[in-house]
Amino acid sequence: MDLNGKHIVLGLTGGVACYKAAELCRTLVKEGAIVQVVMTQAACEFITPVTMQALSNRSVYVAQWDNREPNNMAHINLSRAADAIVIAPCSADFVEKLSHGRADDLLSLMCLARPIQTVPLILAPAMNREMWEHPATQRNLDQVRRDGALVLGVGTGDQACGEVGNGRMLEPHEIAQDVVAFFQPKVLLGQHVLVTAGPTFEAIDPVRGITNLSSGKMGFAIAKAAREAGAQVTLVAGPVTLETPRGVQRINVKSASQMLEATVSYADAATIFVATAAVADWRPAHASGQKIKKDGSGQTPQLAFVENPDILATVARSERAQRGELYCVGFAAESNDLLAHASAKRLKKAIPLLVGNIGPATFGQDDNALLLIDDKGVLEMPRNSKLNLARQLVAEIAKRLSRVTV
Repeated sequence: MDLNGKHIVLGLTGGVACYKAAELCRTLVKEGAIVQVVMTQAACEFITPVTMQALSNRSVYVAQWDNREPNNMAHINLSRAADAIVIAPCSADFVEKLSHGRADDLLSLMCLARPIQTVPLILAPAMNREMWEHPATQRNLDQVRRDGALVLGVGTGDQACGEVGNGRMLEPHEIAQDVVAFFQPKVLLGQHVLVTAGPTFEAIDPVRGITNLSSGKMGFAIAKAAREAGAQVTLVAGPVTLETPRGVQRINVKSASQMLEATVSYADAATIFVATAAVADWRPAHASGQKIKKDGSGQTPQLAFVENPDILATVARSERAQRGELYCVGFAAESNDLLAHASAKRLKKAIPLLVGNIGPATFGQDDNALLLIDDKGVLEMPRNSKLNLARQLVAEIAKRLSRVTV
């Protein structure tokens, strides 16, 4: 529960995207947040306060003059209790209110009265494509950004009016991810993290190949955690069907050679390289251009293999890595003698940090347990979700990076 104990004021303004706010409220509650819903009168035309009360398990506030508050100052009391105010949907009209400091209803009063330094304002805009692209709207958005609000992006696609374009409110799970990310420590702010993840596929013929059981989940979790920590993230992914973490640039590859080419290309701009991909050690020396057919003789095809390039070692030997401009982290998935094999791999690759895990048992699972091995010793990370382990790993990388750069 990534938002456990966080007090989120969820503000709804007028717009058909209010139907998404119901799912967003439910998602935030499932993540452990205490959600206090505040609605404008216009929002009540699209969804009822009763619905939002049922989903949040708390009474909904609509008017400033609410006698539930002994001092009749709901705009003060609710904003002081909040860890963040999230406006979703945030209409063009409400953006204009915020940009000019107007305070003519409870929600706009709360936004103006909130302590700016301690209560962030997060906006999820929703409007027609022409309204979104209008210069006045963009000026207003620029102003609220300068005033300290975090303006999330918008989606593209079909709109309720029948038009197609930018301006749709992000999906509830996307907004929830952005809210979770906001609260994560920004320990990698200003860094560019390059991650490899998943298996590779080495073709035998057009329909067959050699691969492994790696799901890519650990690498994708690291990419997500690094992005949450404020880094620019590039993810070079083998053939997996996982959802790309929000804000992460994804480069899809299949073979080890393709992964090497992409990794070397993006390593020039990276400051941290995390090699989680399970790269095939060998590939067929010659891939058939046509499907290899059985001929009925009982003879099996004779395959010759060549060794694939060592991506981690190649990057670790680069001039930037040797000069300390690129911090390299390797992964070792072992079936036995984890500490011994992982320690040997770290020395062989000449990298500062090696992360070990028991391979086959964790492939495809949502949890894991890790050993961090560097020149100072071994740090054990007990079994946990891969995302939580990724966040811990990111924090450990940040600590080591600060020692290197001091």
